[in-house]
Amino acid sequence: MKKDFAFSYDVYQDSSELSPDDRKLLEMARKVTANAYAPYSQFLVGAAARMSNGNLIEGTNQENASFPVGLCAERVLLSTASSLFPQIPIDTMAVSYKNLKGHNDRPISPCGICRQSLLEYESRGNSPIKIILSGQTGEVVVLASAKLLLPFSFDKKDME
Repeated sequence: MKKDFAFSYDVYQDSSELSPDDRKLLEMARKVTANAYAPYSQFLVGAAARMSNGNLIEGTNQENASFPVGLCAERVLLSTASSLFPQIPIDTMAVSYKNLKGHNDRPISPCGICRQSLLEYESRGNSPIKIILSGQTGEVVVLASAKLLLPFSFDKKDME
């Protein structure tokens, strides 16, 4: 038996096409890349989230000479969210980057560990997390739920 998996997402030419709230969140993610600690890769990643209570938080990647000890911006942000607002779901998260050695004009997507972490946080909050992905400029991709980033995911239902 063959089955298909498909999902849809929104693509915008640039951030000016986003709603004012989403544009503000993406601008925060773009700006916070300046706080990233990435002396080895020179690939600065910033994440910003709007909690369901309206609070805004940020996170950046933190590299370490002892690979793979570093942390991705998305997981730094999730840790911050769960520490500051333990019972509050994330409504929307924006992720951007600044590549000091190359292009900065197309969306990037979270790594596998971050995808799993986002899925767990989404499940924990029992609420979808809208994900906005972009570089410093250019095209913007918006997904309605973090679950779309990880088809065939492993979650708490698999452990029952």
